[in-house]
Amino acid sequence: KNEASDASVPLPAVFRAPIRLDVLNFVHDQLRKNSRQPYAVNVKAGHQVSAESWGTGRAVARIPRVRGGGTHRSGQGAFGNMCRGGRMFAPTKTWRRWHRRVNVQQRRYAMCTAIAATGVSALVMARGHRVEQIPEVPLVVRDEIQEYKKTKQAVEFLRKVKAWPDIQKVYASKRFRAGRGKIRNRRRIMKRGPLIIYKQDNGLTRAFRNIPGVTLLNVSALNILKLAPGGHLGRFCIWTESAFRQLDAIYGTWKRASTEKKHFNLPMPKMTNSDLQRLLNSQEIQAALHPRKTEGQRSAVKKNPLKNFGVMMKLNPYAAVEKRQAVREQNKNLAKKRGAPEPEKKTAAPPVKKAKQAAPTGKGKASAKSKK
Repeated sequence: KNEASDASVPLPAVFRAPIRLDVLNFVHDQLRKNSRQPYAVNVKAGHQVSAESWGTGRAVARIPRVRGGGTHRSGQGAFGNMCRGGRMFAPTKTWRRWHRRVNVQQRRYAMCTAIAATGVSALVMARGHRVEQIPEVPLVVRDEIQEYKKTKQAVEFLRKVKAWPDIQKVYASKRFRAGRGKIRNRRRIMKRGPLIIYKQDNGLTRAFRNIPGVTLLNVSALNILKLAPGGHLGRFCIWTESAFRQLDAIYGTWKRASTEKKHFNLPMPKMTNSDLQRLLNSQEIQAALHPRKTEGQRSAVKKNPLKNFGVMMKLNPYAAVEKRQAVREQNKNLAKKRGAPEPEKKTAAPPVKKAKQAAPTGKGKASAKSKK
């Protein structure tokens, strides 16, 4: 009793279906709306008073005002959503479109995704379930538990398969609800525990129904709202052997069609092997790749010559001279603006005149005259 068995059960094909979180979230969101109850405000709310507008010419707003006198209420605005005691804007009606219809194929796709996610231990643990000690995921047990009728037997079974820590997590999570639900007969909330899926109920539901957090479903009537509460994948499921074997007949395989669902083919993943790192490192792909380039040409960074003076010098070597002249001109203008005297220009010294040759003596002059 409650001991591990050497028997094995083939894994149904639905556990290899693609896990599409987007499809599941959409379907869950739409189906969740089908359990809402219509609500609306009273059609008479805000209009149970005699009021009429005063019209124009009295320097007041044209909102309807309460008739009569002798009380504070008379003359006050009424009916409008901006008035005290008035109706709300766009009063809610009970004929809103509360429910949603979801395509059958979408619902079946979401169900396959939810079932496949229950077989991935990482997703189950990420959802918060305490499954560190259980033998394997998915957890399949013999059909004898379908004969249990006492809660004592159910508790002993959960302890044997190491699923009791998940129940203890539920006990520890029981708390008061935050919000108005406390006064609407739903004061306490708690986390979800394991989901037990069976094929035939021979007292099973009576044995497990008093354990907090445990949900029971028939394999022929699975519910997305129970398999993925809140739209979160990976609920911890305990399958009976007969229910586990029934999955191939319900959802079919890629070689054999379903016997219970017409015109349904099991969704096929886009990639047969989704381990991309393993694919890239495989010998077939590595053999077709070019060798790795170790020395690559670095692309030259284009620099703006108007902001980078070194680049401007390459384009225009005369730029340095122009820049110096501009700086001198700027300093000159600043000095003139401040009233400082302009620096005197250094003029070149006048050229030195050569000394005149000495005049000849008188004898020479006399001789010249005499010759004349």
